[in-house]
Amino acid sequence: MEPPLLDENERNLFSNPAADPRKMRRIIAEDPEWSLATVPRLIDICIKHIVQNFAENPLLDELKPKHKDKVLEALATDLPLKITAPLVCDEGYWKRCCKARWAVCDTDQYGNSWKRMFFERNMEDLIENFVPESTEINEITETLELSKDFIKRLRIKQLLPQIRDVSTTTPAEEEISDQGSDTGTDDSLDHFDFGLIINKLPKLSELSITYGVRNCGMNFEWSLFEFTQKDCSLLAKAVKSCPHLQILRLQRCQIEDEKARLIISHLLDHPNLRVLDLSHNRVGDKTGRAVGKLLSVNNVLEEVTLCDNNIRAEGASAIAFSLKKNSTLKVLNLKLNRIGDEGGRNICQALMRTKTLRSIDLSSNALGEHVAANLARYSAIISRWSTSLFRATSSALRVVVFFKRASKTIRFSRNLI
Repeated sequence: MEPPLLDENERNLFSNPAADPRKMRRIIAEDPEWSLATVPRLIDICIKHIVQNFAENPLLDELKPKHKDKVLEALATDLPLKITAPLVCDEGYWKRCCKARWAVCDTDQYGNSWKRMFFERNMEDLIENFVPESTEINEITETLELSKDFIKRLRIKQLLPQIRDVSTTTPAEEEISDQGSDTGTDDSLDHFDFGLIINKLPKLSELSITYGVRNCGMNFEWSLFEFTQKDCSLLAKAVKSCPHLQILRLQRCQIEDEKARLIISHLLDHPNLRVLDLSHNRVGDKTGRAVGKLLSVNNVLEEVTLCDNNIRAEGASAIAFSLKKNSTLKVLNLKLNRIGDEGGRNICQALMRTKTLRSIDLSSNALGEHVAANLARYSAIISRWSTSLFRATSSALRVVVFFKRASKTIRFSRNLI
């Protein structure tokens, strides 16, 4: 009897028995993630366990350096600060924390330290989003205790006022409030008290504050941008209680003369303040006299900026008089004021007596051409200043006198129309 004929597939099975799935039966695991890979090493299992339980049982310093690096690379960036702040010093971990929280990160402004950047910006966020009488202060105080050794500068770009209670407001009071919002005479609302934190920051050297609200949109009210009397009093006391503070900037705070004078009065005997910046406010001649007194008695101050204010001849003359006595000031910026010809002449005369001033900006101060001419005449008398540029436009729209010797500069500018 002849054997039955086989097709091609059957012939392959006979020639290659391994191709027959019936002869290659094996156990298939129910776990779809199961594989035939080798069992992970014990050290990898231990590292994974440490990372997963780090919040409950932080273990880092006891590890070998190579194992410690693996743990730090795997740690989550949202762990509580009370655990990571005193334990983690690795810059790589804090770099991941910063980039996970903020889109723009530049360590050049933070001494090339990612950890310092994280703690400073974290504290700034807490202060900027704090609402007096509504937000609990505990979170700030707890974070402050963990951050105090890393914070050297605070730049506060907004401060939220306390929330007005509208439940007891009558319709008549609400109408008055709306009118006040349009005219800028709204009831004042106080802001965050810096006295709660400044004296607890032993390394704080720079403080920059703007009293206002960003991105308020249709909720705009003048009270959101008001620097109240209570704010002023609390800030002045806080600054005085911080002897290691070197730079104080209060820009765009709607500060007026009385409040500026109160702050300056607390700075008269400050031992380390080098920079005072009151730009873009509402200060006038009274503040000019107060700054003049500060320059007369303070032997540390190196830079004063009063740009974009309402200082006129009287205030400028007081500052000029103090320049004759001061021996530390290097930079003076009075740009965008109204000191006029009288104030300009007095400052020109003071320049003949000062020995330390390196840069002064009097641009946009309604100065006349004869003030520039006087300055040019003084340049021939003062041997340490040499004229490098004198330009008067043919249309007489602008007169600029620019003096330079090494790093010393003077700039005068005036729009004549």
